[in-house]
Amino acid sequence: MPTGACGINCDVCKLRLLGLCSTCGPGKSKEAEGKLEAQKTVFAGTCAILVCAVMNRIDYCMRDCQAFPCDNFHTGPYPFSKGFLAMHERRLEGGPPPLDHNDRFIRVPPEYWDVLKNRDKKTLLNLTLFLPHPSGGLIFHFLKEDILIDIQNACLKKLVGDKWRNVDDPLLELITLLYLNHVDSFHPLGKDIVGAKDLKEAHYFKGRHELRLGPLLERYGDDVDGFETAAYYYEGKSLDMADKAYRFLPFPRVPLYYLLWKGDGEFDPKISVLFDRSIENYFSASGIWGLVNLVSFALLKGPRRKIGRAGSLMPNYPLNS
Repeated sequence: MPTGACGINCDVCKLRLLGLCSTCGPGKSKEAEGKLEAQKTVFAGTCAILVCAVMNRIDYCMRDCQAFPCDNFHTGPYPFSKGFLAMHERRLEGGPPPLDHNDRFIRVPPEYWDVLKNRDKKTLLNLTLFLPHPSGGLIFHFLKEDILIDIQNACLKKLVGDKWRNVDDPLLELITLLYLNHVDSFHPLGKDIVGAKDLKEAHYFKGRHELRLGPLLERYGDDVDGFETAAYYYEGKSLDMADKAYRFLPFPRVPLYYLLWKGDGEFDPKISVLFDRSIENYFSASGIWGLVNLVSFALLKGPRRKIGRAGSLMPNYPLNS
């Protein structure tokens, strides 16, 4: 393959055409192993980035490594500038693109907050299993983070250390308000699990509104261990479904089920999402699309890790379910 583990695409390089250089290939490829041997012979040394990728069985650092950009990139002379690496780190810390199901910028209508202010808080706490906050707001646990719904100031906040900080995530704000403004009952979990094609608005999830699972498949289709690591990090509960399957709770009473099938010589890898049918009581099809987008984005980001120069990955969190 023409793209090296570091991200350089040798397919568009004249040095390759002239026969002066060859591609390193992905970290799990035969090209990578051969390139390391050639480097030892020619330069009496090896590229720290390629060594690390081969050692840790990572195809592409920018896509597959939760430590990117690590010291191998920051302290090395190539391949990326400090400005590029800083941009990458900054964007990794952000939330999903603030776009709705039609790729338009999300605007949360102020009246959604007005509706929430008029709802009975005790009823909402019972229906959602959210927790009360002394300010009159509500707290819920969203994929490893505690989120405060600050009703008085019409905003979301997350707990950073011992302080609540504003959350700039229009999609999360919109989906949370839609849920709280429509929930009026609760249902047993796991009794009637269905796919998007089985929902009343199944026709919606076609064409441009198809659930965006392609990036997840590209990232984890041949990396089941990576999928498992991300699932555990976001507190997914392992299920006996598919080759790997996990239940996530973006809201305490609203589960999403992610299923991964490994590819083989006959079938390609596949990822699908299932729902409790009760989700239709809280969200329209566009709301379901948004909720899936939030969870899928988190899984793609995965956990951040630390890494030593040309060394082994060192998780900074417990790997348990």
